[in-house]
Amino acid sequence: MSTSQIEWTDATWNPVSGCSIVTAGCSNCYAMQLARRLEAMGVAKYSGLTRKSGKRTVWNGEVRESKEALEVPLSWKKPRKIFVNSMSDLFHEGVSDEFIGKVWDVMRATPHHNYQILTKRPERMAEFVSNNVTDVLKNIWLGTSIEDKEVSHRAEALRSTPAAVRFISFEPLIGSVGSIDLNGVHWAIVGGESGHNARPICEEWIDEIHKLCKRHGTAFFFKQWGTWGADNKRRSKKANGRKYRGRTWDEMPHGTTLAM
Repeated sequence: MSTSQIEWTDATWNPVSGCSIVTAGCSNCYAMQLARRLEAMGVAKYSGLTRKSGKRTVWNGEVRESKEALEVPLSWKKPRKIFVNSMSDLFHEGVSDEFIGKVWDVMRATPHHNYQILTKRPERMAEFVSNNVTDVLKNIWLGTSIEDKEVSHRAEALRSTPAAVRFISFEPLIGSVGSIDLNGVHWAIVGGESGHNARPICEEWIDEIHKLCKRHGTAFFFKQWGTWGADNKRRSKKANGRKYRGRTWDEMPHGTTLAM
């Protein structure tokens, strides 16, 4: 099974590979670097999906649908929370509606798993679900990424999407999100950026989101400080840890837990 080190999920499933940069939150995407390393290791699925831009590795915009990967969750018998397309975006414009429908078929056929779909393209997600999905499945969680107030409008598209669980990943949090409306959002993940080019995170931005979660009854999950700590000093991700306000926050949507 493709187990994951991501704190808020149990496993990853990548029926799509490749992506493209859309907003500032994409600039230091870990998946771009990982795709290049996987290509160097001879993994054909990730061959030719990135290019060099100065000293950086970035997506080149090519996206591939993997029919071979579609059936992978069918063999996982133990229930898991599964992050769908950790190396891409299911609602990228390069992914066909037909293929997204096949992904939905697999998720429908495996109700013992919970699927976490995270997109930076929530408008297409809302359109697809509204036009192609007749049943709201309890095991499919739909989310969007919001890194600062410049993309806070994504929350509106998410809210208009029929879903059993809606969530927002405020990661990497690189600016204030303002007074974003979390009504109808069941879960919020917050985290700072890590890596050599990581941008700082401010505790005040986290405070804003935490207060909004309390106001709207949204579960709050603090994933990491990342490279920059609460004191605005640069350290390793591990050294900075995951504690906010003196404790670890691992709240999940009501009635759900991570597998142990």
